[in-house]
Amino acid sequence: MSENASLLIVDDELSMREFLEIMLGNEGYFVDTSETGRQANAMIDKTDYDLILCDIRLGDISGLEVLRRAKSRHPETVVIMISAYATAENAVEAMNEGAYDYLPKPFDNEELKHTISKALELKNLSDEKKRIDDELRESLHFGLLVGNSPRMMHIYEIIEQIAPTPTSVMITGQSGTGKELIARAIHDQSNRNYNPFLVINCGSIPESLLESEFFGYKKGAFTGANQDKKGLFEAADTGTVFLDEIGELSLHMQVRLLRVVQERSFKPVGSNEDVCVDIRIISATNKQLEDEVIAGRFREDLYYRLNVVEIKVPPLRDRKGDLRALAQHFLEKYARQAGKEITKISSYAVDLLQKYDFPGNIRELENLIERSVALSSTNILLPDNLSLSIHKRRWIEGIENRRFDLDEVAKGVFLDTILEEIERAYLEKALSCSGGNKNKAAELLGISFRSFRYRCSKLGIDKPE
Repeated sequence: MSENASLLIVDDELSMREFLEIMLGNEGYFVDTSETGRQANAMIDKTDYDLILCDIRLGDISGLEVLRRAKSRHPETVVIMISAYATAENAVEAMNEGAYDYLPKPFDNEELKHTISKALELKNLSDEKKRIDDELRESLHFGLLVGNSPRMMHIYEIIEQIAPTPTSVMITGQSGTGKELIARAIHDQSNRNYNPFLVINCGSIPESLLESEFFGYKKGAFTGANQDKKGLFEAADTGTVFLDEIGELSLHMQVRLLRVVQERSFKPVGSNEDVCVDIRIISATNKQLEDEVIAGRFREDLYYRLNVVEIKVPPLRDRKGDLRALAQHFLEKYARQAGKEITKISSYAVDLLQKYDFPGNIRELENLIERSVALSSTNILLPDNLSLSIHKRRWIEGIENRRFDLDEVAKGVFLDTILEEIERAYLEKALSCSGGNKNKAAELLGISFRSFRYRCSKLGIDKPE
């Protein structure tokens, strides 16, 4: 509703200000007035008005300067310009500067009230859309995590429940699903969030260096130990340690780690004194640790110490409802880094992404979007912008084995996308069967060489003859 909206009347004629203040006040608006442009600018700096009614000719500065000030301070504010000296040039300039309308004096009172009412109605709709968009954007994010699919919402609930506790957490899932981001979210939601969050990749540190990296060492402990060095566990004191790829640890290191988990203490290499630490331990693995325990490759007692609470992260193919939000998130990230004004991904491009299983999960999607942004020359990512060449073999194999189900039409399909998939698959297969000879490939498909060449060019297929 436009009632109770706040209005600012800017006019150097006292009689006009008083008339408008009374008339619009009777309509239920809160009305302020200003007789000069500079006074209006000062009021705009302090107050976010819903609508400003401003004469273009003022005693000190132009009403256009007030318009510019209002739109720079509060872009959502509606500004209507009025003037007894209306010209087409002034009207065009005002509209270009962001004015909602330009009314000549004398104006019809009912027309003015109707214009103000419509302008405020549109502003309310715009404000409501922005509020909904902001709420939707917020609902799609949980810290650095993106997505609001049921499985991700369940994970968010678990994070909120366990974050305030010191409980050890095991995060399981395929590579590239975002396990480290979940660990970071747990840390950020906890009372340790201002303290260290250290990531230790158990699979990337050589076995010979693990002990000294984990626990540190004393001067003289071994050749080259010229001074004391803190280990990663000591450096993370009062914070959180994230042990990624925990399943890669040797049995020897598992024994050493078990004591840290149980007692929160350890001995640096070359020392007889214990170092006590206050740390929370979060671990992650893409292995089935239960199978590793049965096979004797992972200690059962350590497994149960680490896996007090388990968070299972689904692969991207099982949370396709989050794919659009994830793709948009990466698009905005890499467009900003590249200095490109790419604002969205077309629905057709999203449809192509939805049809791909992403065996590399979110990491693969991020890589794909980053590359597509780098190669794009438009402000929207279209299907042709998606650099899917490295995935083409998987796509073609999937299409060759695909059985098209007409019942899908009832749910809605993208016919152009389906037909393009079929055409691309047949062209690629014909080229493969002909050893790359386009004349032979055209014969196999029963089309002319010119038609074959055109179709290949359209789909970006370029093979030697």
